[in-house]
Amino acid sequence: MAMAQNKSSIVSINVGVVLDMDEWFGKMGLSCISMALSDFYSIDGSNYKTRLVLHTRDSKKDVVGAAAAALDLLKNVEVEAIIGPISSMQADFLINLGQKSQVPIISFSATSPSISSFRNQYFVRTTHNDSSQVNPISSIIQSFGWRQIVPIYIDNQFGEGIIPFLADALEEINTCIPYRSVISEFATLDQIKSELLKLMNMQTRVFIVHMPISLGSKLFAMAKEIGMMSEGFVWIITDAMANQLNSMDASVIESMEGVIGVKPYVPKSKKVEDFTQRWKIKFREENPRIVDVELDVYGLWAYDSATALAMAVEKSRISGAFFRKPNVSGNATDLEAFGVSRDGPKLLKAILNTTFKGLSGNFQLVDGQLQSPPYQIINVVGNGAKEIGFWTRENGIVRKLNSRRGYSVSKENFGSIIWPGDTTSVPKGWVIPTNGKKLKIGVPVKDGFTEFVKVTRDLTTNTTTVTGYCIDVFDAVMEALPYYVPYEYVPFAAPDGKSAGDYNELVYQVFLGNFDVVVGDTTIVLNRSQFVDFTLPYTESGVTMMVPIKDDNRDNTWVFLKPLTWELWLTSFCSFVFIGFVIWLLEHRVNEDFRGPFWHQVGMIFWFSFSTMVFAHKERIVSNLARFVLIIWFLVVLILTSSYTASLTSMLTVEKLQPTVKDVKELLKSKDYVGYQPGSFVVGLLRKMNFDEDRLKAYNTPEECVDLLAKGSSNGGIAAVFDEIPYVKLFLANYCLKFTTIGPTYKTDGFGFAFPIGSPLVPDVSRAVLNVTEGEKMVQIERAWFGESTCSDSSTSLSSNSLGLDSFRYSKIVLVSFFSFQSFNFLKNSSASLHSPCRSIHLLLPSFGFTHLLRRSYL
Repeated sequence: MAMAQNKSSIVSINVGVVLDMDEWFGKMGLSCISMALSDFYSIDGSNYKTRLVLHTRDSKKDVVGAAAAALDLLKNVEVEAIIGPISSMQADFLINLGQKSQVPIISFSATSPSISSFRNQYFVRTTHNDSSQVNPISSIIQSFGWRQIVPIYIDNQFGEGIIPFLADALEEINTCIPYRSVISEFATLDQIKSELLKLMNMQTRVFIVHMPISLGSKLFAMAKEIGMMSEGFVWIITDAMANQLNSMDASVIESMEGVIGVKPYVPKSKKVEDFTQRWKIKFREENPRIVDVELDVYGLWAYDSATALAMAVEKSRISGAFFRKPNVSGNATDLEAFGVSRDGPKLLKAILNTTFKGLSGNFQLVDGQLQSPPYQIINVVGNGAKEIGFWTRENGIVRKLNSRRGYSVSKENFGSIIWPGDTTSVPKGWVIPTNGKKLKIGVPVKDGFTEFVKVTRDLTTNTTTVTGYCIDVFDAVMEALPYYVPYEYVPFAAPDGKSAGDYNELVYQVFLGNFDVVVGDTTIVLNRSQFVDFTLPYTESGVTMMVPIKDDNRDNTWVFLKPLTWELWLTSFCSFVFIGFVIWLLEHRVNEDFRGPFWHQVGMIFWFSFSTMVFAHKERIVSNLARFVLIIWFLVVLILTSSYTASLTSMLTVEKLQPTVKDVKELLKSKDYVGYQPGSFVVGLLRKMNFDEDRLKAYNTPEECVDLLAKGSSNGGIAAVFDEIPYVKLFLANYCLKFTTIGPTYKTDGFGFAFPIGSPLVPDVSRAVLNVTEGEKMVQIERAWFGESTCSDSSTSLSSNSLGLDSFRYSKIVLVSFFSFQSFNFLKNSSASLHSPCRSIHLLLPSFGFTHLLRRSYL
């Protein structure tokens, strides 16, 4: 009697189920829903006050069929909730019916981002939004450095919904989508083949497939047939196919060898294994004609959806009562005739707040949809798929889920991958199209500095030859690529053979599509980079100023006086006299050498002090105090003479070539003419530096530049040249004795190769540039075109610093005068003794100074 009373108190809640009953996917979902309710009520079911009663309807794989089934359930059965439908297209209409009737629509397989609970609060997505898998896919692409991908998707709401999110994710990693391949869900094999052949003739070899298995199976079978599952191709599938690989035919799996896929990770557990075994038994009993099907994550989501709904109904204790709208007329249509659920808002709130540990993981709804777990990355190999890694929001690509190494997208975190063509080599993701088209390489036509680029046209054979340093570098770079790229050089010339424009116009041709690449002495600057992508530079960078140099052959006549300033000369002279006086003062009372007549003592003061300069004094020192003073004085004299010698030596050995212009400010102030190469961006730089337009002169060849600099600004030439460092180095290699560089270096990024924006060749060519510039090949190319510098030993050939008779012109006059005077005194006083100190000073001082000067100058 108690059991009968409990049963009579249980409230039955009608729940609709709208699925494609003719397909195994719908049958799998229905069986999982039934088993979920059976398991839920079998565990302590006597305490539950409600029971869900399922009312199933077949949507017949059609949007209209799904809508008709939902209308029937709402109008005639008055269900409190609807589980389903399967596809996003069907759900898009059903959720509007749910909004109108306030009946929750719970879908475990409608994944399109175009439908969400933000637009319809009664839509509950118990599966993952497709937009949640674009980050795992973009991380895979970023790991391998692919720069272009082509999405292949079905032409309906399900296929189009993911594309905006995928494009945004790829844009963040600088990967572009050059083409979108859209295939109708009703496409024939011939139509699929035609589209694949179009993709095969493109450069991109990375494809992302987003479509159901019904269409995806045909796609991969045809791709294998025409050879697109071979080496060099990359195929990535979304979870729409990856989740159902176990249910595909063996032939389809075989055609997908090497495909990479992402799918939500379902933790392995004993509960899942037990349910899987029970489900297989039940499903085979109910569908004996369907064989070789496996339970996938959609079945687990269906199970958890039914469980969550049963828990929400029990929690909310709804009554299952509908009420009619009062303004419905008798001739109302089906879309107006159904009622509105009185308990719908309460039930919706209970569903959104339901959390538990389900078969697929933690069941928790945020913003009306299931939160995405970590994604498992798989590789189709053999008869199935193997796990090669995981993606998590916190750590990116990881080999194991318990990794705590920080966020990373390194390809080293993947397990071993078998790529299409049964190879382990990572595809480049980009190849030359199979139609054999050569890249058109635009090169500049110029008159001067042909060592960089030279275009030679043979009129007899009507052939054009392109040579030069830049050409050899590009050839070496292309040889260093790991794949072959055919190309041909096309001069940027007018019909008369002259240049068709400056370098900016040449680079712009790449943007217009007239050239595939520009090779030459093309500098990487900001305004050009807005239209093309440059590789890494292969030359030095910067713009510098070059000016003539003059031999600053300064007069050496008084060079012996220049090491010391006049203040120091005067101070030294006074010090010598003072020291002589101090020594005389300390010695004359106790030392007979410092006694005698007045002039004798004066002469001794001068003689003794100056003789200490070369330590030639002969007088004996008796006083200890005088000896102490001399010790200090000898140190001062030693320091003074050594410093004098060092300073004089530096003056006689320093280079005396000086620039004619010191800096840019001097040029601007004097309003001198300056030179530049025509067609170069340097003219714009000069304008920014406030040089007058009428003060700028162009030159085409190094010879013309030499002539202009030799004339000078006042004679119709120029005072300085502004040019890029590679040109200046080539110029100075032959004219370094006449010109030099001064002033600051204005930064640029050197010469680079220009490619179209987003070209996948740019990173590979940049790496090849580094390979060439860091090796011996670059040295050989530079030596071949620029040769050895003639200024390698210029330090010994600039100007002579040896001394001559002219260096002592005035000192010679002084000496002759002194000697003449002394000779006259000697003849006049031949009988006089030369032992007089005053007379000794008169005779010895000039010779003394001259000898010292010669000795120091020589040293």
